[in-house]
Amino acid sequence: MCRGPPTRWRTGWAGCSTPAHEHRGSEPDRGLLVHPLRRRDRPARREPARSAARARSGDGLIWVGMKDPSDDDLAWFADFFGIHPLVVDDAVNGHDRSKLEVFEDTIFLVVSTAAYVDHATIADAAEIVTTGQVMVFLTSHFVLTVRRKGPAQMRAVRSRLERHPEQLAQGTWRILYEILDGVVDDYARVAAEMEEDVDEVEEMVFADSGTGRIDRAYLLKRELIEFRRCAMPVALPLLTLAQKDLPNIPLEARAYFREVSDHHVEVREALTSFDDILSTVLQAALARQSVADNQDMRKISAAVGILAVPTAIAGIYGMNFQHMPELATPYGYYVVLVVMAVLMLTIFFAFRRNKWL
Repeated sequence: MCRGPPTRWRTGWAGCSTPAHEHRGSEPDRGLLVHPLRRRDRPARREPARSAARARSGDGLIWVGMKDPSDDDLAWFADFFGIHPLVVDDAVNGHDRSKLEVFEDTIFLVVSTAAYVDHATIADAAEIVTTGQVMVFLTSHFVLTVRRKGPAQMRAVRSRLERHPEQLAQGTWRILYEILDGVVDDYARVAAEMEEDVDEVEEMVFADSGTGRIDRAYLLKRELIEFRRCAMPVALPLLTLAQKDLPNIPLEARAYFREVSDHHVEVREALTSFDDILSTVLQAALARQSVADNQDMRKISAAVGILAVPTAIAGIYGMNFQHMPELATPYGYYVVLVVMAVLMLTIFFAFRRNKWL
């Protein structure tokens, strides 16, 4: 059993296991073995060293997976595997955007991950997309993955490769491919779920009572921006893996990364269309809100105009002059009321004809 440094996280130590298949006169296939490590474990350096020596000789490979490691844990593995110090600095400091760099024979990849936050309806959602990050260190004989937040993908990748040791026998690049393929598949799942949210928001905003739910469109737009910031930068590393000569990435592996890149293009196109739809929905919703506000102002103005008639007449006869001929008329009070009613009705129907009411 391969054991590594002490750590408080559940860390996968994938060592040089007994080959799944072995043929006389041929190189043994590479296997996969994973063991949990806990803080109480003491470093048993001779076993990892022996496993590393076997991996360098072509008899297996090593895969270590870590979640939110401390600087000390990361430094131990970096020293053990001989990772370039600049790569370690990048891993410790972290990156907001995906990138791929090559240091001597080590490929260092940072890729953002995304997961959809389930909710009954968009009206109840406080968060739609959650993001994380995976860092991959890759050479010909070892892979070191560091996950910070985000969905737990490594367990599924590990299980899939354990079920298919012939794929793992292709080399460390296969692990990288499976990781990237899983990340892009997650992008596609999030995009499919967000498409339903976009349709729901569109119906909500354009419903008869939907003008008050424009905040849901803003929420979805904000979450979409976060998702795009996560997914879009992965395009360049994928193109680099699919087109350029890189250490530990054989020529036949490019077709696999090209397939992932093509899948990623579909996700990017979907996100672009969602952004366009949401922008249009927001503009239309704001225009609709403006029209509704104007309608309300018209109704208020019409009401003020109608009430101005009795207000003006009452104001005139409320000035308390002594000599006002109408005050002596026996039916003057009733005449004034009739005049007020006629004028108010006339103004009301005038506003009604002009669709102010």
